[in-house]
Amino acid sequence: MSGTKEEKKGENAHGLRVAGWFYALAWFLIGLLLRVLHPVTVEGLENLPDHKVLLCANHASNWDPLIIATRLPVNYRLRAMAKKELFQNPILGFLLRHLGVFPVDREATDIKAVKTAIQVLKDGDNLLIFPEGTTIHHGIGYADGLPAHAKSGAAMIGIRTGASLVPVFVDGEKRPFHKTRLVFGTPYAPRITGRRGTAEEVQRAADELLEAAYALGGQRVGGEPL
Repeated sequence: MSGTKEEKKGENAHGLRVAGWFYALAWFLIGLLLRVLHPVTVEGLENLPDHKVLLCANHASNWDPLIIATRLPVNYRLRAMAKKELFQNPILGFLLRHLGVFPVDREATDIKAVKTAIQVLKDGDNLLIFPEGTTIHHGIGYADGLPAHAKSGAAMIGIRTGASLVPVFVDGEKRPFHKTRLVFGTPYAPRITGRRGTAEEVQRAADELLEAAYALGGQRVGGEPL
């Protein structure tokens, strides 16, 4: 036999090898560490649908995905995109793939990553994306040097799959041993014509979704107070 039913369940149709026990162990250990290093006040968990949710968060630091993942229930079936550079390290890449993370090329239109994201949501899993595509420091993108702005990819994926688009705010202040905020908003409904909308409508949806995420923290896009 090629493997038991439970073993096969660990690798789903979109190629993400997810060992349930491994994710649970990592969730517990990393969550324990973060509760000491970066204690978080969480708001709005009651706003989250159970499945097929596209979480769209502002990106203030490299701690953001870990903070979000470990404040969601361990059985929330969360997947995430991460920059492909992280997968160049064989050990880190191995760990990320077994945690349900898949790579994306930020420098080009990564068709494979888009297809994977779409399949994740079609399978009923939940997906975490940072529409800015890079961490934002003092209103400027670390990778591109541009003012904070939304790329259209997250909105396009959400519209094509019919996923619930949920804005998420993560506070930029993450000083060790000081509290920070994590806020989950209510699902956002994009205004489009037809099934997929025009390019302009998709970009507008992306912009509004990012504005909604920052507004949860009382900020404009980029981090300035409202």
